Amino acid sequence: MKLKAYQVAFPATLIVVMVAFLSTIFLANSNLSFAASSKKKSSAVARTSAVDYTESQIKQLEGSLNMTEAQKELWNNLTQVMRENAKEMDALTKERADKTKPMSAVEHMKFHSQITEAHLDQLNKLIPPFEAFYDSMSDEQKKTIDTIFRTGKYGKHKRK
Repeated sequence: MKLKAYQVAFPATLIVVMVAFLSTIFLANSNLSFAASSKKKSSAVARTSAVDYTESQIKQLEGSLNMTEAQKELWNNLTQVMRENAKEMDALTKERADKTKPMSAVEHMKFHSQITEAHLDQLNKLIPPFEAFYDSMSDEQKKTIDTIFRTGKYGKHKRK
């Protein structure tokens, strides 16, 4: 029986997409330009700290999941790691921003390597509390969070 290429590549692609999406939701972008200001008419990008971005993600997730009292402790453990990761990322990017000397191409690559390693370390810290929280979820909650991770959209979205 021949499998089509997309059937073979799907599991590997799904893993890559999930890791990338986790990083996007829970971790900070290295240049701190997370959101363009919709209130400003200029083309300038508003700078948002990783802490602020993470707090907005936490609020959106809280609003999307109908958590039980039993899940609150697991949720608090998860959000604590998210907040710690965001503080670490803000410190790393602030350290870079405080350097006034422009980076060479090699220094730039090393900095991005440092950011990537920090993201990986943060993701490894995040997975255990997220897994514990996920395991405590009802099927409906799991369906909601799976949709959020797959689409990046909060709330109920039906596929057309």
